[in-house]
Amino acid sequence: MIRIKRTYDSPARGDGRRILVERLWPRGMKKEALAADAWMKEVAPSTELRKWFDHRVERWEEFRRRYREELNANPAGWEPILDAGARGTVTLLYSAHDVLHNGAVVLRDYLLDRQAGLLHRGMRDAHRLTSRTTGRRPIEKNRR
Repeated sequence: MIRIKRTYDSPARGDGRRILVERLWPRGMKKEALAADAWMKEVAPSTELRKWFDHRVERWEEFRRRYREELNANPAGWEPILDAGARGTVTLLYSAHDVLHNGAVVLRDYLLDRQAGLLHRGMRDAHRLTSRTTGRRPIEKNRR
């Protein structure tokens, strides 16, 4: 499970692995208070993109598109988070005031899309394997 939470909200038992996904350390936040298990700056939006977005909601859709492009180009940055999310709960920590329009929202959605794609691909591959070994076609293809 992958979820998001503001850095200024108190840690909770159900947070699982807490990962800070910001380029900059949250203002006024002490390391002990944040209780992050990791700080993964490399998966956050680039400095240029972050400055361009500047938390302007009218730029949100373009920000999402550009950040997803950055994520596509950097699988080494997000794959460890995806792996951890497959094993348990991961909470992505962000410091933005806007809970709907921030990089962690885009990252979480991107990772959930990837997770769903892997699950779908795994099911499709399992169907192919079954059809090869049993001589039967996958269920989807048998329906009329």
